[in-house]
Amino acid sequence: MSPNARTPLRRLLTAATAAVAAVLLTALPAPATAQAAPAPVPVPAPAPPKAEALRPLAVLSAQRLATADLVAAAKWGTGSPVDDPARERQVLDAVARRAVELGTDPRWTSRIFRDQIEANKAVQRGLHRRWAADPAQVPAGRPDLGEVRKEINRVNDALVRAIAASGAARTSPGCLRSLAGATVHVRHERHLDVLHTVALARSVRSVCGSADRAPAS
Repeated sequence: MSPNARTPLRRLLTAATAAVAAVLLTALPAPATAQAAPAPVPVPAPAPPKAEALRPLAVLSAQRLATADLVAAAKWGTGSPVDDPARERQVLDAVARRAVELGTDPRWTSRIFRDQIEANKAVQRGLHRRWAADPAQVPAGRPDLGEVRKEINRVNDALVRAIAASGAARTSPGCLRSLAGATVHVRHERHLDVLHTVALARSVRSVCGSADRAPAS
């Protein structure tokens, strides 16, 4: 696809990310003041019925994003870069093969996983900046990166299966609104901070699309 042809798609993806992030951030509770009484623990509202078909994608995206904290802790202070092109290519090749096995579009699946990877790296970078500014927040233990990757692989497989099972919902006209509803519900359940909320929106920005045109590779 030519660069000019990609421009509308990039604008659409950017707009989708902004829309989901705006909905998620709007749902964040206001910061408490020193004089305010302790706020009650918020009870998440039920997810809208139309969001249920996309809920597994939001749940698994949040689970995958949670591994970013462990990867960040494993790499902290070791000099290992956040970017790992060899590992990223390994993941993308694996999910594309799995998508073919499940009869779903490997290009679209790979596109979704590129966003998942970029969101994961955004959290790692954000946590490293946070820990550099306040060393007291650095985790006490260092996770085993090999074990963390086993968990990532498990979530990856579940996510590919969820992508394959949600084709009709992902290509429906109301996909973006339903996805935002599902993602807001997951954000409430997991009590995500701003860093993880924005990353979650980034991770699902390629989920929705038209039935006759998957996101370009």
